[in-house]
Amino acid sequence: MKKFLVITSGLICLFLNTQAQKKNIDKVVAVLGSNIILLSDLNQQYAQFLNSGNTDDPKVKCYILQQMLAQKLLKQQAEIDSVVVEESQIDEEVEKRMRYQIQKAGGQERLEQFLNRSVLQYKDEIRPDIKEQLISNKMQQKITQDVSITPLEVKKYFDAYQKDSLPDIPTEFEIGEIVMYPKLTKAEKQKYHDKIDALRLRVKSGEDFAFLAKSYSEDPGSAPDGGDLGFFDRTRMVKEFTAQAFKLKAGEISPVFETEHGFHILQVIERRGEQVQARHILVRPQNTTASMDRVKLKADTIYKNLVSKKIPFSFAASQYSDNKESQYNGGMLLYADNVTARTTFIPADKLDPKVFMIVDTMKVGEISTPAAFTDQSGKDGYKILYLKSKIPPHKGNLEQDYAKFKEKAQQEKTDKILSEWFEKRRENTYIRIDEDYNDCDELKIWSARSAKK
Repeated sequence: MKKFLVITSGLICLFLNTQAQKKNIDKVVAVLGSNIILLSDLNQQYAQFLNSGNTDDPKVKCYILQQMLAQKLLKQQAEIDSVVVEESQIDEEVEKRMRYQIQKAGGQERLEQFLNRSVLQYKDEIRPDIKEQLISNKMQQKITQDVSITPLEVKKYFDAYQKDSLPDIPTEFEIGEIVMYPKLTKAEKQKYHDKIDALRLRVKSGEDFAFLAKSYSEDPGSAPDGGDLGFFDRTRMVKEFTAQAFKLKAGEISPVFETEHGFHILQVIERRGEQVQARHILVRPQNTTASMDRVKLKADTIYKNLVSKKIPFSFAASQYSDNKESQYNGGMLLYADNVTARTTFIPADKLDPKVFMIVDTMKVGEISTPAAFTDQSGKDGYKILYLKSKIPPHKGNLEQDYAKFKEKAQQEKTDKILSEWFEKRRENTYIRIDEDYNDCDELKIWSARSAKK
């Protein structure tokens, strides 16, 4: 299994913390205020870097130590400013990372074998590190929360570019979509309801829920773990699932219920305030020929109304599309690699190849005929695409790329404010770094403070 290093907003997310490392003779490699960084912590982060598939480069330790110092400084200020995070948020982050680790390891048992301890023990070990990172992130957000950018600042940022250094902007598309999945009739669903109800009765008669989940659940994310979903709050699951999970007591089994994902039964394992840990079994109804024919007919009718301009595309998307992410955005797709910008301009090389093959031959303003597709979860349906705009490759300019330069200008301003904040705090904070790291360029601004103290 690969251990990994997560770097978010310049902060290191501490992950694995093995007992073997703790048994090693340790030493302090850095002190920041009342916080210390141990050699074992640094080596731990470097081991994660290597196990992520990176090549051996001892110089990376300089960068890692710099990030650890930054996190400690943010944490120290967060304590002064009473910046805290909810326990439920920490629980959620712990569970999210555990699910990722379990998936990477190939199951909970294999992860426990690798760690040489139970998942519950491991959760307790990583919880303080995750809490510290969440608090540091929140402190950083507080420092930059009031950063804004004016049109004049954007122009000034753009004007600072040399003409020959302006970025090359690749072909970009603005694409709308209407996604339709087939709907089964009550009669078509009945055999799937009966299948999971039979599993519910087997649990009621004493069979092991986790074993049945491993054997029969069609949720690939939780089935290998006996259907265990970890802890979650009322906002994480679809409403039907949440309603069942939060009205049951620990050990109780739900009746069969339906969500957009299929038919479920669930068992509550533990309640912890506004968090619940549950496991479930999912049976996904399969489309029939008749259901696919029905959705195809519906898609054809919508297409005809669109091309005849009886209804606008945005209205059709809001009324008929099953894509909840774009349904109320006029059907327009957002660039997934830049969620914060919420831009609808998507580079050609970031498009789904199947979508690109369709829109690349379309004219601006054109609507595609309904096409059958299969989504990432394996669900079949029909999709109608709308090419709103296509911008050919060009040198960056304010007229076409204002949003991009605004984002870059704002990021530069944010970075400057953070840099000034760190500089001021370093001036007034005791910092000592082990002399073994005197040659690290990344640490010179920190070790300079160390020399003055």
